[in-house]
Amino acid sequence: MNRFISTVVAGVLAVSAAHAGVTEGDLKNDQTMTNQVVTNGMGRHLQRYSPLDTLNKDNVKNLVPAWAFSLGGEKQRGQETQPLIYDGVMYVTGSYSRIYAIDVMTGDELWQYDARLPEGILPCCDVINRGGAIYGDNIYFGTLDARIVALDLKTGKVQWNKKIADYKAGYSYTAAPLIVDGLVITGNSGGEFGIIGEVQARDAETGETVWTRPVIEGHMGTFNGEESTMTGTLNATWPGDMWKTGGGATWLGGSYDAETDTLVFGAGNPAPWNSHLRNAGTPTEGNKGDNLYAASRIGINPENGEIKWHFQTTPREGWDYDGVNEVVAYTDRSGNKRFATADRNGFFYVLNREDGAFVSATPFVKDISWASGIDETGRPIFNEDNRPGNPAAAADGKKGDVIFAAPSFLGGKNWMPMAFSQHTGNFYVPSNEWGMDIWNEPITYKKGAAYLGAGFTIKPNYEDHIGSLKAIDPDTGEWKWEYKNDAPLWGGVMTTAGGLVFFGTPEGKFLALDDETGAVLWSFQTGSGIVGQPVTWEMEGEQYVTIVSGWGGAVPLWGGEVAKKVNYLNQGGMVWTFKLPKQLASAD
Repeated sequence: MNRFISTVVAGVLAVSAAHAGVTEGDLKNDQTMTNQVVTNGMGRHLQRYSPLDTLNKDNVKNLVPAWAFSLGGEKQRGQETQPLIYDGVMYVTGSYSRIYAIDVMTGDELWQYDARLPEGILPCCDVINRGGAIYGDNIYFGTLDARIVALDLKTGKVQWNKKIADYKAGYSYTAAPLIVDGLVITGNSGGEFGIIGEVQARDAETGETVWTRPVIEGHMGTFNGEESTMTGTLNATWPGDMWKTGGGATWLGGSYDAETDTLVFGAGNPAPWNSHLRNAGTPTEGNKGDNLYAASRIGINPENGEIKWHFQTTPREGWDYDGVNEVVAYTDRSGNKRFATADRNGFFYVLNREDGAFVSATPFVKDISWASGIDETGRPIFNEDNRPGNPAAAADGKKGDVIFAAPSFLGGKNWMPMAFSQHTGNFYVPSNEWGMDIWNEPITYKKGAAYLGAGFTIKPNYEDHIGSLKAIDPDTGEWKWEYKNDAPLWGGVMTTAGGLVFFGTPEGKFLALDDETGAVLWSFQTGSGIVGQPVTWEMEGEQYVTIVSGWGGAVPLWGGEVAKKVNYLNQGGMVWTFKLPKQLASAD
């Protein structure tokens, strides 16, 4: 009788839990709940580390395809997404603002939602989407016309659809949303159009805006529909009215550190690229030309959107070294609570988690020409001769002096997420060894038009490789090993407790490396270039790994001589899911 009552109570609790959907606790514990992946980054700290070790160095050779799913149609461009897995269903976003629900056992489609994009969208760097977020009974994802959509997990029915910004002014949205305490938190894209970077928080149930935080000095934030506080101090680091079109797009989204209750978002390049127009081209008194908070990492209070701290990686920015790259919370070998970020400018930074204070910075690419190093305060030691020239000083006033700068404007690392391994204590950083010829040009702002004031051509630095996956010790900055790749690396990395590092290449290979040596342990040809983000989970005692394959993104659009080098690569759109069968889990 007691057993019967216990069974009934357990069943009721199970039904209640299922009805509750994904909770804040599920999001907080996503890394350790190995039967699901409900956050971008496999945890809101973005470590992209799985504690699963069923699949390991000895048996990864036995990893085999379980099923494949085509994203279909003619919309086969730039599949940069990270899949999510919950309650037997995989959710995958695709290019052109699409999302699919797939049965994880069979690979069968359950439903599909295709946003109706208007004419005239202005995506900077391909029509990509980097993933969704799950909370309650909904999945949330953004669209290229700068909207955020909530869909029912089971049916794909639209629950709400809200405008982030005006796409006609150059805004778009491509990042995976971040959810904290029932708030859906988003950034924005469009830094090449003179937009204003901003972070917004919405009620997950209704979609109503709770707070906004612009990231360029002089703009006002809001809280519950009322003006709250100004970002920074008006004209403290910007000349005249240039802050009104100052850029700083928050286009890669953010991370969340639960231990300090802090959102961390990166702000992109200041606008325009021509730094001489922003008084950043030559040293000025104080920090007048720093153009805050562009090219910065910003700690934000998730409750009200107030800025807690900031760290600017590239003050006086003049090479399009966005500051958006992900900030990963981790604990170092001495027990210190740290943040790490591999910046577009070529330096790997370690910050204090409490206040964002500078700890260290070391190069993670071989050639850095714009600065000779980072000083003890975290500020770059500029090579002033390596700044693009002022067109106003040119005889014709049309083109400043051309210089060669490394890294290129696509960065030592661009959007592609690195991973931290709790197994080794190292970071695994996808990087590229390239530079650029770059020059400045006159420019004036026009709504919806490109606002660069610069020209450029990207060039590879070495004949034998462009892409470089590096294992980096964050305590010392030492490179433990390097995996060289002919084409640029443009996809995410994942590590596991089984001692594995997973990532893909533009040549279509999905690889597993030894986390201690970099040796290739397993490889699979997916048929198209990989720019997606791998995930792993377990189901019925078997470990699964998924990657989305489909070449595209910024490289073929902006890559100059590099783009010519990879123009033979085929586009595509396939979800590849692999598993380690129980009978093959033994290495023998």
